[in-house]
Amino acid sequence: MNYKLQLRTPDSTPNLVFNTIFFDAFKVNIVERYFGRVPKSCEVLFKIRTLDDVLVQRKDGNTRVKIKNADLDTYMRLVKVLGSYEYRNHLINRNEAEQDLVHFILRLVIMNYDLH
Repeated sequence: MNYKLQLRTPDSTPNLVFNTIFFDAFKVNIVERYFGRVPKSCEVLFKIRTLDDVLVQRKDGNTRVKIKNADLDTYMRLVKVLGSYEYRNHLINRNEAEQDLVHFILRLVIMNYDLH
């Protein structure tokens, strides 16, 4: 499955970061909310949209998924790699780092959504 990863879209602010993963049939919108004067704590939500910007409902009828607990730690670790010095300067395999994040998000999508 082909994908295109778009980190920190132009609408992002210091306290609100938007990331998007585009697939062939749908896209995943990821929203990171940072709290406090020095943004430390974080809340991460994601939702699935069709390429026509129609929201896809989860198995339970809601549209958003909040990433929590161990999944939040894993997500933050993967995003930290994508913002690292090594990633920016091609000292690590960029494709592997991006694929790790995409596979992690896809696992959460499969667990929470009914994609036909």
